[in-house]
Amino acid sequence: MSGWPIRKQAGLDAHEKKSIGKGVFRKCNGCGETISAERMADNFEVCPLCGRHHKLASARWRDLLLDDGHLEEWSAELSPTDPLEFTDGRTYTERIATAQKSAKSKDAIEIGRAALEGTPIAYGAFLFAFMGGSMGSVVGEKITRLFEKATEERLPVVLLQASGGARMQEGILSLMQMAKTVSALERLRAARLPFFSVMLDPTTGGVAASFAFLGDVNIAEPDALIGFAGPRVIETTIRQKLPPGFQRSEFLLAHGMVDRIVSRLSMRREIAQLARQLSGLPALPAPAAGDAVVPPSVSVPP
Repeated sequence: MSGWPIRKQAGLDAHEKKSIGKGVFRKCNGCGETISAERMADNFEVCPLCGRHHKLASARWRDLLLDDGHLEEWSAELSPTDPLEFTDGRTYTERIATAQKSAKSKDAIEIGRAALEGTPIAYGAFLFAFMGGSMGSVVGEKITRLFEKATEERLPVVLLQASGGARMQEGILSLMQMAKTVSALERLRAARLPFFSVMLDPTTGGVAASFAFLGDVNIAEPDALIGFAGPRVIETTIRQKLPPGFQRSEFLLAHGMVDRIVSRLSMRREIAQLARQLSGLPALPAPAAGDAVVPPSVSVPP
């Protein structure tokens, strides 16, 4: 029997069971408590009891960060090809088709123009559901266009990253995106426009080794895995035990690799204030007494 069986509480035989449909409850990976899926969704996948951040879909990120959840998307038509005719038991073309169907996107990133607390921004967000947010030629091209369009329109850039790194099915073409994107970022920097790099769990591989740590402000979510190679790979290579919490947000903050750790529930206002400050705009007014800085349905853990 699928779902969560519970005993009826009154007037029924103790052996009678009732099934609650699959997906009604979620178990938090942090505190281990069972919480309703509806409550987790309303709280943007942050545990209301312990604050553990779980993966959040791109559409929900738009709802959380962007004014009216609206993104004027750029280059949405770009779709990957298979120049190397790669196969590993399944062809790359087949894997792309599967990923596009499950992620409901042509590739692993969305970019466009948006507003954040009234401040116009160029916005990008990786889609981890698309082949682990891996960076191939299309992802590299769209990030390049994000920086170039922002430079042209004089917009600050906010880029949310959640990626396993370069896409192996595209080989050297994928690795070339590291230099290509950083070159475009340098032109944004030369125009004295701010770049806010937001690192989610995980941010690894070629993404971490290129633009992820090059933000004017590097922001990380709590307890996110951020680094080049994974801890197990490093331990196997150097044959040493790594320090506790190695490559987690808190470790990186303590060692000067990120500038601040920001809860997802506070990120909208935090980035908006930073964007205005670095763009020479007046700061947002302080919230009035009783005004919520997050949606009223959200539960902020103590």
